[in-house]
Amino acid sequence: MSLFETQPPEAQEQGRRPLADRMRPETIEEYVGQLHILGPGKPLRQQIERDELASMILWGPPGSGKTTLAMIVARKTKSDFVRFSAVLSGIREIKDVMAAAEKTRRYGRRTILFVDEIHRFNRAQQDAFLPYVERGDIVLIGATTENPSFEVNAALLSRTKVYMLSALSTDEVVTLLRRALQDEKRGLGGEKVVILDELLRQIAVFANGDARAAYNTLEASVAAASRDAEGRASITEKLIEDAIQRKVLLYDKAGEEHFNIISALHKSVRNSDPDAALYWLGRMLEAGEDPLYVARRLIRMASEDVGMADPKALEVAVAAMQAVHFVGLPEGDLALAEAAVYLALAPKSNALYTGYGEVKSDTQKTVAEPVPLHLRNPVTGLMANVGYGKGYQYAHNAEDKLTDMECLPENLRGRRYYQPTDQGLEKRLKEKMQAIEEWKRKRRGE
Repeated sequence: MSLFETQPPEAQEQGRRPLADRMRPETIEEYVGQLHILGPGKPLRQQIERDELASMILWGPPGSGKTTLAMIVARKTKSDFVRFSAVLSGIREIKDVMAAAEKTRRYGRRTILFVDEIHRFNRAQQDAFLPYVERGDIVLIGATTENPSFEVNAALLSRTKVYMLSALSTDEVVTLLRRALQDEKRGLGGEKVVILDELLRQIAVFANGDARAAYNTLEASVAAASRDAEGRASITEKLIEDAIQRKVLLYDKAGEEHFNIISALHKSVRNSDPDAALYWLGRMLEAGEDPLYVARRLIRMASEDVGMADPKALEVAVAAMQAVHFVGLPEGDLALAEAAVYLALAPKSNALYTGYGEVKSDTQKTVAEPVPLHLRNPVTGLMANVGYGKGYQYAHNAEDKLTDMECLPENLRGRRYYQPTDQGLEKRLKEKMQAIEEWKRKRRGE
């Protein structure tokens, strides 16, 4: 069997092909998701419809539609379409394809080369494409789940346009599943499947934006379902649990329960309850919540509820986010758990949250006075002549590294936004601020 095919994929015998493969959209109109690059009037859609493609990299998570998009191009284009596997192919195969593409171009035909998992090619293999992309012998379409900035040669990257595909939303995955249930030719329309909307949505939630995973779960559930006298296959919660090998939890990433549980996690952290924080964290992750969403919420908790009482809390939360982004789940779940417990047990202060809230209020309610002249940089002679920088006091030149210079605008003189508590590091910060204020009073002779 050849490692690549030189013609656009044609309709094949459905046979035992997986549901995910059978249900691949065949036209741009059938394609679900990625409206930010494929919506009406978007440049990529226009390129596809006009058959005027330039070399590109499709970067996105598994099941987001990279390969499907390339196959739609294959059906739409008038060029020779070559599908190439970075997993199975090496330099020799690349040279063979490039030689064929160069020969085809002499006869006035383009070759579109689709390279799946292009990040698996090493630097030398990627370099082999360069001269052919530069001369226009091929239009390269690479697909990758990895950041092209790190996994694709800079020279090759500079000659391609990167399109970032997003994980499908829960609603988009549900749309695809319903389409499969209704399609009698390619899908499960002839199976007389009976399934509640809430269970269909749970499959989509667990798929976490991966259409292929959702199709596989649905197909496995239908295959395992018993038929009644009329041949109907009833999909139960137990069948779905067996297919995904975990318990179905009441959770809807787009609905009320999503907000209820994240609220419970936030309030457990705020109340310094590590056990409850761990539980609600687990409820979300085990139900299929996007771990990066959880990480973002933990970062917010670190700033809002811990703040300067323990600045390290923000470092821990950001580190957990980076760990999850790097290793994903399930390996990254403990990083999130570590952050949740740290935040729960950290000293608490909402002084930053309250202070910044007052700043936002003042920016809306008070006159936005100009920056005082003494705080402006006199970068030109004219600016210096009109008073920019006049009266500025350079703190490093002062004996105590302090001056009594006012840095707020005149209408907010003396305003205090940050009021530290006696918790954690803020106790020391409060003492420091009090010492600074006392120094200023003495300086003013009060």
